[in-house]
Amino acid sequence: MPKPSDISPKISPSKHIKSMAGYIKTGEEIASGINNRGPLILTKNGKLHPDILEAYWEHGFYIFENVIDEQEVKELRSDANSMIERAPTEPGGLYDAKGRRALGRDFAREPYTFIKPLSDPWGGTALLNGRHPTKMNEPIPEKDAPEHVVHLMYGMCEAMPAALRVYGHPKLLAVAQSINGKDFVPYNDAIFVKQPGLGGSVSWHQDGVTHWESPNWNEGIHGFNFQVQLYPTTPANSLWIVPGSHKEGKIDIKKLMSDNKGSDQLPGAMPLVCNPGSVTLVNRQMLHGSFANTSPDIRISITFGFHRKTSVLGQKAALSMNGSNTVYDEKRIFERSAVIQVAIDARHQHFNDEPAFTYEPFAGLEDKHRFSEETFNKVIKDYNTKDLAI
Repeated sequence: MPKPSDISPKISPSKHIKSMAGYIKTGEEIASGINNRGPLILTKNGKLHPDILEAYWEHGFYIFENVIDEQEVKELRSDANSMIERAPTEPGGLYDAKGRRALGRDFAREPYTFIKPLSDPWGGTALLNGRHPTKMNEPIPEKDAPEHVVHLMYGMCEAMPAALRVYGHPKLLAVAQSINGKDFVPYNDAIFVKQPGLGGSVSWHQDGVTHWESPNWNEGIHGFNFQVQLYPTTPANSLWIVPGSHKEGKIDIKKLMSDNKGSDQLPGAMPLVCNPGSVTLVNRQMLHGSFANTSPDIRISITFGFHRKTSVLGQKAALSMNGSNTVYDEKRIFERSAVIQVAIDARHQHFNDEPAFTYEPFAGLEDKHRFSEETFNKVIKDYNTKDLAI
């Protein structure tokens, strides 16, 4: 548990907003100086444009603008808001606010994580392999705030048809292939929900836990995450990153906080400010986090990641999967990767004028992985029990 000196004193939401003003201004200036954003451009052979790839490896992130069109954003919003509405009224509950049986009561993994409003659920704890060693500021919620709010939602490919389709997006998969090779494999997915004035924080951390001491360590060994943004993200509700930190190896976050006089406003960071339909690309070794959402603006970020196959094959399960004592063998990787191929076909059936991505590990196996009730039950149902977390 964190020492009292590691935790900033609690303040009201209005004071929290004021306390962030100078930090936000500095962060925006850093972002403006790097300007790592623009359209998702592929070359004639379907690879990510080399200038974008170079910028990604230099800074550890990129913001692709206008990737998801307005209609698809509406479909994603509709499905995401439906999933929120169908959440149980309390952690582990059976019914939603309308008295219906809550979504996911028959899922193998619970699809909702609840937290106290404006709280930091992982900071300073041993959860998730202890990768969140310090605590973020936890503003005091308003008196009428609910006891719990949805913080994360899981199983999007099973629960949200539009999310399964975006998982098969040809341009995003081309990016994954360009970064991680033709045999790239999936990581996991989660939807971050930052309700206005209620959304919690995610303390500063680096995502990977498996390969820090590897003799083959390099800046791409723990993969990357996409975040598809469904609403405008602002400095107050967005993900914050420290550009270039993906190159530094395992960072002593406690020392950073201590050197910063215990403040969670770490120097050198910038917010990933986006419009709806933009997609952020962030290296999993990047030092990153987010602050409690004391703003009036919602953020919903559909998050999913990909690895190099060589980073995963033969590794033991980690993070949320580490209790399974699983070793990721060829069978496990193939079964989890099959979700990509089914998602490709689900998307192609919905957007039939759009060229489908060719996923090399399933070349010649496409007909066995068409989206149907049969493949949904065989491949998509409870797929996230086979996530590849490292």
